[in-house]
Amino acid sequence: MASVPSALAGLYIHVPFCASVCPYCDFAVTLAGEERRQAYVAGIVREAAMAAAEGLAFDTVYLGGGTPSALAPGQLAEILGAVKARLQLDEDTWIFLEINPEDVSAASVSAWRELGVRTVSLGVQSFEDHALGFLGRRHTADDARRALDRLRAGGFATVSIDLIYGLPGQTGVSWRRQLEEAAARAVDHLSCYQLTIHEGTRFGRRQAIGELGVAGEPVQAELFLLTHLLLAELGYAGYEVSNFAAAPRHRSRHNLKYWSHAPYLGLGPAAHSFVGRRRFWNHRKLRAWQRALDTGRRPLAESEELGDAELALEAVMLGLRTADGVDLGALRSRYGVDLVGLNRAAIERDCDSGHLVLDGDRLRPTVAGMAIADTLARELEVAG
Repeated sequence: MASVPSALAGLYIHVPFCASVCPYCDFAVTLAGEERRQAYVAGIVREAAMAAAEGLAFDTVYLGGGTPSALAPGQLAEILGAVKARLQLDEDTWIFLEINPEDVSAASVSAWRELGVRTVSLGVQSFEDHALGFLGRRHTADDARRALDRLRAGGFATVSIDLIYGLPGQTGVSWRRQLEEAAARAVDHLSCYQLTIHEGTRFGRRQAIGELGVAGEPVQAELFLLTHLLLAELGYAGYEVSNFAAAPRHRSRHNLKYWSHAPYLGLGPAAHSFVGRRRFWNHRKLRAWQRALDTGRRPLAESEELGDAELALEAVMLGLRTADGVDLGALRSRYGVDLVGLNRAAIERDCDSGHLVLDGDRLRPTVAGMAIADTLARELEVAG
């Protein structure tokens, strides 16, 4: 069942290229011509061969970015062919592809389907032109609608869209319209992200000099609750803080691995990996990543070895961001942590306040609890 994470690992491939950099984006992205893009593809092929030493087997491949759809179908085919040849992929591996509306055409949809892509995630961000202009997006609302129609007719198993809320001046009424339109267009999955201002981005610089105000915490909290309550009414289960599925089969098989502490391997600039107790990540800059590969080295920037207490805390923090919550039995068997025994008073208080529910061997957040999941997790002890 799609809602149950597989024991196999997930493979993430970071594609760093964009036609322009959105003012809110703090991901590892760059503007580059065809020569650097082809060099990147060759680099992924080499990195996949090196990463085979991890000995992992995979059943999900997620091409994220950046803008993976900016690569030509032939380049995507070369990447997928390389990972299939060099890594252990299950015969039923699920392939995800992030897409921008401006890259969607009848020809591209057909090519992506031929590559075996089963879930497409469309960066809509908004169905309102003034919001898209503010966010620096290159497409219009009608472009997004046409792209969504093409994808829905394209035969993909799951069509997902991204939306952003909490824009300056945004009201519950306008955000409700966004969600209702998404449901009316029968998308299978939604990812709804709160606008966050990061230092070093264009929005961050504008905020630092007082040119940009953002929605306050009460408004953000109101929009968060509206998102979960309205989407539940419209038939979308909020199975994670920002993610909603029309049916369990449409939940993200790949992202469930992150949230359940399953192993995953990242290829490409800035990509992170988690294997056993070890977390490691690649050089963020494309040139540094490429330089390491050109000299025959894995492009690792740093790594860390995690102890039981650190792993248990991560498991609690990740679990409280999901509707499934924390598996208390797994926490005891994996890390020797009796979470309820160590935190009985705090957990009873949070249950009484309506933020948590103790359900047998599961500690689940309510919607109100999801809204403050990180705060709830920080209040809990994982070491006696």
